[in-house]
Amino acid sequence: MRTNAKMILDYLAQVPEERRAAIKTLRALIRKHLPKGYEEAFSWGMISYEVPLRVYPDSYNKKPLLYAALASQKNHMAVYLSNIYAAPGARRRFEAAYRAAGKRPDIGASCVRFKKLEDLPLPVVARAVAATPMREFIEHAQAVHAKPVGGHRGSARPRRKQAARRNWA
Repeated sequence: MRTNAKMILDYLAQVPEERRAAIKTLRALIRKHLPKGYEEAFSWGMISYEVPLRVYPDSYNKKPLLYAALASQKNHMAVYLSNIYAAPGARRRFEAAYRAAGKRPDIGASCVRFKKLEDLPLPVVARAVAATPMREFIEHAQAVHAKPVGGHRGSARPRRKQAARRNWA
């Protein structure tokens, strides 16, 4: 769903009526289980839950780190859970819990798509939202976006080891 909203309440007013209750229910669930420090905002055209710039100003794109988000898209609704994408094994555990709840997941990198609220295992989503304290999320972001020796993103190996590996090729 395209929106010209600038604030959460304006966005909610624009969400189609048949989806509004689902979005509001998920918003309440996320707010209830959101670890301390993350802030609710309206960013990227959706309701987002972010690490504030005053806490972590050195993000890779100079915008708040996105922890979770909620959106009504053209053909579905979605909850975005950056921590299931970012943490090793988290997505696998999330999908296993999703299936154990008797639901069929429709998941992208961090996007969990659904048509009806009943398609979503709310306790599994709540546990995923509550799973990552802000400090841990920031540490992971720092590790992922760290610049290794030589100033290039990617492997953090020292140059001599990278050169040694190239010699094996």
